[in-house]
Amino acid sequence: MVGAGPGDPELLTLKAVKAISAATVLLVDDLVNPAILEYANKDARVVHVGKRAGCQSTPQAFIEKLMAHAVQQGENVVRLKGGDPFIFGRGGEEVEHLRAAGIDVTVINGITSGLAALSSLGAPLTHREHAHGVVFVTGHAAPGPCATNWRQLAATARDAKLTLVIYMAVSGAEKIQQELLTGLPPQTPVAIIENASLPQQRHALTNLALLSHTLQAQQLKSPSVIVVGDVVQGARAWLTQTSETQKVRHSA
Repeated sequence: MVGAGPGDPELLTLKAVKAISAATVLLVDDLVNPAILEYANKDARVVHVGKRAGCQSTPQAFIEKLMAHAVQQGENVVRLKGGDPFIFGRGGEEVEHLRAAGIDVTVINGITSGLAALSSLGAPLTHREHAHGVVFVTGHAAPGPCATNWRQLAATARDAKLTLVIYMAVSGAEKIQQELLTGLPPQTPVAIIENASLPQQRHALTNLALLSHTLQAQQLKSPSVIVVGDVVQGARAWLTQTSETQKVRHSA
C-alpha cells in the first residue's frame, strides 16, 4: 500500500520508489500523476482503478478482490494511492480486507495533499501563536449518523485554536461554510488550493464569509483542499513579500 503523494513526483519517498520499481502489478488510483509510473518496471502490469467525484468509479469491492487475487497468483502487488493511503484513501478498508484474507500488507506513507497545499503557499498548518493543532476532515462524508457535525467542529476549532483542513469539499462548500459560520468569525482566513504541488496549481486566499463566492468567482474545482484558520495569514504574508520582491527585481 503506497502513498503517491500530492502529485509532484519529486515528493515521493525513496521507499515508495523502491516498492513501485519492484512491483509486478500496480493498481493505480485516478489522481496519481502518470509521471510516477515511470518508476515502474517496464514489464509490470498497470491497472487503473480510478475513483473521482462526478465520474464513473471502480467499485471498491472489485478493487479489493483484484488485489487479493493478484497476490494469491504470486504477484508483487502495489496499490498506488494519491496522497497518503491512510488519510481519506480508503487504505484502512483495503488493509482490513487483505488481512482478513491472510495477506500481509506493508504500508508506505505519502505526503498528504492537505499538508502540501498550504506548504506550497509558505504557511504552516500549526503555529505556537495561531494554531495548536490541525484537523483533517472530509467534506464528502456519508449522510445520516456518520455525517460531520460542522457546527461542533467550528466551536472546537475556535476554542482550541485548531486549523481545519477540508478535503473533497468543493461540491458541498456552501453548506459547510454556513455551518462553520455558526462557530467561527466571518473574517476567519481561508485558503483554497487546487491541484496542490502540480504545475497547474491554482489558489485563492479569502475569508470564511466569502468562501463560496470565491470558489465560484475563481472557478476553482476538484481536486481542491480548503484550509480554514489563522495560519492562512502566513500565506498572505509570504505571498505579499514574494510579490514585493518580484517588483523590486523587476525594477532593478
